[in-house]
Amino acid sequence: MDVDLIFRIAAVGILVAVLGQLLSRSGREEQALMTTLAGLIVVLMLIVQEIDRLFTMMKNVFGF
Repeated sequence: MDVDLIFRIAAVGILVAVLGQLLSRSGREEQALMTTLAGLIVVLMLIVQEIDRLFTMMKNVFGF
């Protein structure tokens, strides 16, 4: 696993946490929830891309 991926996920997490807190404290709980969900979707997309790359590499190694 690439260290760069961990840093990207951490950056998205920090950004979502800060935005969520700001929105919650200003009384916009619905928008804070949507921000959290959007951050989760972004992280899941990053992980799915890496898993796809892993399976492609495994296909190439084993010749499937």
